[in-house]
Amino acid sequence: MVKYSATSLLTCFHTASRVQPPSKRHGRITKIFITHLHGDHIFGLPGLLCTISLQSSCTVSRQPIEIFGPVGLRDFIWRTMELSHTELVFPYVVHELVPTADQCPTEALKELAQVHPADGPPKEGRGRTILLDPEEDSYLLVDDEQFVVKAFRLFHRIPAFGFSVMEKKRPGKLNAQKLKDLGVPPGPAYGKLKNGISIVLENGVTISPQEVLKKPVSGRKICILGDCSGVVGDGGVKLCFEADLLIHEATLDDAQMDKAKEHGHSTPWMAATFAKLCHAKRLVLTHFSQRYKPAALAKEGEADSIVELKRQAESVSDRQEVTLAEDFMVISVPMKK
Repeated sequence: MVKYSATSLLTCFHTASRVQPPSKRHGRITKIFITHLHGDHIFGLPGLLCTISLQSSCTVSRQPIEIFGPVGLRDFIWRTMELSHTELVFPYVVHELVPTADQCPTEALKELAQVHPADGPPKEGRGRTILLDPEEDSYLLVDDEQFVVKAFRLFHRIPAFGFSVMEKKRPGKLNAQKLKDLGVPPGPAYGKLKNGISIVLENGVTISPQEVLKKPVSGRKICILGDCSGVVGDGGVKLCFEADLLIHEATLDDAQMDKAKEHGHSTPWMAATFAKLCHAKRLVLTHFSQRYKPAALAKEGEADSIVELKRQAESVSDRQEVTLAEDFMVISVPMKK
């Protein structure tokens, strides 16, 4: 299940590219992902952290919230917490991604201040500084028992990143007939085999999971491209290949492609072309300019209707379903069988 709003991106374990409006579910957020450091993408972050703090108990210990984003993010959070005299009741860590020089115009590159760990807020743990893996052309952010999250480089007016959230393969179904033939009794033994644990029968025969499990089931993949006029390198294409859901910005219509690129943004044609290149199953367009009227308010055939952006993307897409993002839209991504 993906919950998306025009001011947020929360996927799986509540990964956020932009910040979501108040919700009782904020206490469930464990990881936050920031695409770039423009104000409309980070100014809501301190407020989100305060909301989580208000909804958290200071007497119940919890794992630190992990925040991922470009270099400079740690300094931004530290300064806003310091200047506002904010004291969070939960711990957090900031992991900074080091961009490459080709992710933005040369004049936009700058040396960003680094906060020394000893100077940081008391609730901030020691985060990682994550460099580009040149062989993979990506950044490894998370690798746990359920998910692998990687970042890839985007081109924008300042360094920006896209994110790929990949669900790991699930064990295949048990072969009931094979279990019966081998004399494995129903019960706890089935559960152990399903979890990858070998068992020993009463007659001394060892049964391994590989003997009785069918092929593993592939996980789902969701990819998010925030503000950008394109990807840098081939890491983004590789990570987004055959994505179940590809979320891509489309700020302006195709007739204004030059203007969009000049400001580091994309059009429906650009988004759909990338989705087609990646063989993505579904494309969600987002980050529309305010000049485009919502479908409910636009007149039929009106040039500045948001529906026209969908038509432009559909003219390029290769059997991909195209969706226009709306506030609080919920998109179901079915589990694979």
